[in-house]
Amino acid sequence: MNAKNRVIQRTEYPHIVKVDGVLGGEAVIEGTRIAIWHIVGYYYKVGMSVEDILAEWEYLNPAAIFSALAYYHDHKQEIDHLREENSYEHWQKEHLAHVAA
Repeated sequence: MNAKNRVIQRTEYPHIVKVDGVLGGEAVIEGTRIAIWHIVGYYYKVGMSVEDILAEWEYLNPAAIFSALAYYHDHKQEIDHLREENSYEHWQKEHLAHVAA
């Protein structure tokens, strides 16, 4: 599927979409491949402010970050599950299971 034919699923949050073929259809900041779990896990959960996050991602705007955080707080189970699935610990466990088999 090429980029022009991708289905974009809007969410109830401005700036947050799910796009077929992008990160498995996970919630991302519109126009990027930045997953909500990524913003939450690598920045927000370690204590970074919205301003700190914006310093790391200069092309994003405050509204997109606030939308991402609002999406997280309303969909904690979904995003926490994705954070776990994408963690180093999960990768290591899966990798070691395949090597041992």
